[in-house]
Amino acid sequence: MSVVISNTHENGERSMAEIYSETMMELMKENPDIVELEADLGFCLMGNQMNELAEEVPGQIIDCGIQEANMTGVACGLSFAGKIPFAHSFAPFISRRANDQIFISGCYAGANVKLVGSDPGIMAAYNGGTHMPFEDVAVLRAFPGMTIVEPTDHVMLKDLVKQLAEKKGMCYIRCARKNVPRIYEQGSEFEIGKGNIVKDGTDASVIASGIMVAEALKAAHILEKEGISVRVVDMFTIKPLDCGLTVRCAQETKAVVTAENHNIHGGLYGAVCEVLAKTNPVPVEAVGIKDEFGEVGDMEYLKKRFGLTADDIAQKVRKVIERKRVER
Repeated sequence: MSVVISNTHENGERSMAEIYSETMMELMKENPDIVELEADLGFCLMGNQMNELAEEVPGQIIDCGIQEANMTGVACGLSFAGKIPFAHSFAPFISRRANDQIFISGCYAGANVKLVGSDPGIMAAYNGGTHMPFEDVAVLRAFPGMTIVEPTDHVMLKDLVKQLAEKKGMCYIRCARKNVPRIYEQGSEFEIGKGNIVKDGTDASVIASGIMVAEALKAAHILEKEGISVRVVDMFTIKPLDCGLTVRCAQETKAVVTAENHNIHGGLYGAVCEVLAKTNPVPVEAVGIKDEFGEVGDMEYLKKRFGLTADDIAQKVRKVIERKRVER
């Protein structure tokens, strides 16, 4: 693994959907066994040119219609026929509607399918609460053998999609569709199951995933002005969690805050606490959805509404450092 952290964290010039579509086209042209399955949402990732793209790779882009459960079963069947299926829908639909098929036809049967859930958490924005999965990680993390990754930016997305095409087993990619802040420079390479320290610090560690990595970096800069040194970790693989790095953060900073665009129950917060409870108990605070349903709004409103801003992270860091001092 070799990563280069970007000096600026502005939004990328291209959307995550464009990068995913471009990467999948590259892979499908190289390997005719790689197929893309869609639940009538291909235009959301591949744009209006989906039909034209499908003509470039005949038989490798399959629209299964609005039926995620059936699409998952088809994907699993294709995997046993030697294909490498990527099955996409909006994150709540691929994780909830197809839940039993993922478990039985996928994990239990030992299938090789890459599930792609787009617009996780508040990223569904104006689609509202019905389209906001705050529980997808919690549900799928309990499935034996499932790998769960949440690409942080376009550089990581491209690298992880290529890796997952080679990785055997059931995988869930929790992926934004729109532009997101740039965290890494081109040429960075990532290792599934290993987190990255994107900013070092000594007073507390913020272990974040997805869009919360950029917010954690903003929080670290806010706190730096107060003389507080914060380590920021990009934990892009939620299962299997990087236990070694998690324990190291607890040992070295003795205070941890998790930050996720997901319910605090069963997601990154739960995974980190499970590790630390067994190995190195330290004060831990959580930034995430507080067991609620989503609602309609733009991203900035929703971040504030659900407490997912840099200021929210900074507040939790101050609290966990105070707890560290008291518990000493």
